[in-house]
This record gives sequence, C-alpha cells and structure tokens, in this order.
Amino acid sequence: MKSLSFEKDLVGVQEELLRFAYKLTTDREEANDLLQETSLKALDNEDKYTPDTNFKGWMYTIMRNIFINNYRKVVRDQTFVDQTDNLYHINLPQDSGFESTESAYDLKEMRRVVNALPKEYRVPFAMHVSGFKYREIAEKLDLPLGTVKSRIFFTRQRLQEELKDFR
Repeated sequence: MKSLSFEKDLVGVQEELLRFAYKLTTDREEANDLLQETSLKALDNEDKYTPDTNFKGWMYTIMRNIFINNYRKVVRDQTFVDQTDNLYHINLPQDSGFESTESAYDLKEMRRVVNALPKEYRVPFAMHVSGFKYREIAEKLDLPLGTVKSRIFFTRQRLQEELKDFR
C-alpha cells in the first residue's frame, strides 16, 4: 500500500521536476534525462523516504544532487593532468593571445583601463594576474589581506564595466 502512495506522489511531481530540471540544464534532452534519473533514484530509495514528510523537497534534493554530481564528473573528465616525467605538456609554449587583431585590440583596451587606475589598485591587480596569491601580494605590499582582495575585486569590476562592449 505504501508503494502505491509513493508512486502516486512521484507521478504528481513529475511536471514540476521537469521544469526544475530544465532550469538546471537549459536543455530539453538533458532535462528529460535528469528527470528520468531522479525518478529511478527515488524508486530505488523508496525505503529511505519517511512518509508524511516533504516529498517534493526530497525529490528536488535528489535531482539537485544528481545534477551536481553529473556536473562534477564532466568537469573532472575534461580536466587534463600532465603525468609526463618532466611536465612536458605544461611546459609547452602557450599561445600569445594575438591570434587576431580583435584579441590584440581587446588586450590593448584592457591595458589602457588598468593603467588608468590609481597605483594602489593597478599594482595588486598586476601582481595577481602575474600569478601571485592574495597572501603573497599582501605580504609584499605590506597591506591587509582584505584590502588586497577588495582592490583586485574593484579592478575586475572596473574592467568588466569598461569592456562590456567588447563581449
């Protein structure tokens, strides 16, 4: 008898779950796959559901967790780990970024915006872009860590604001 009520509840939330899946994936096919995977997981774990609790919330949690796990798996699969003895792939020369005149212009425009900033913003940002960690920048410039972070954040915001036409 419990199973019939469970299945009735499951069928009752399918439409809402599909909308939620579409919001997560922004693709019809992936949303349908996510809904199907969520429904199967719920059916497999029916014994873990406590009756007279928030069924819809339980289902949303299952769907969200499946989505996050799938996303992490995709990211993990796309991550390249250089396992050569001398880190050959990492040490290959990188592209200069000047593949087209448009990208060269974008870079010149970015430099113009950064160079127009006061020195107290320009220097921490330049150090951050060069690869320094926040803590290293704070130590070298003898500034509080929070000040360094806020100045870099401010510079990023300014860049986004000034370069919004180039996106």
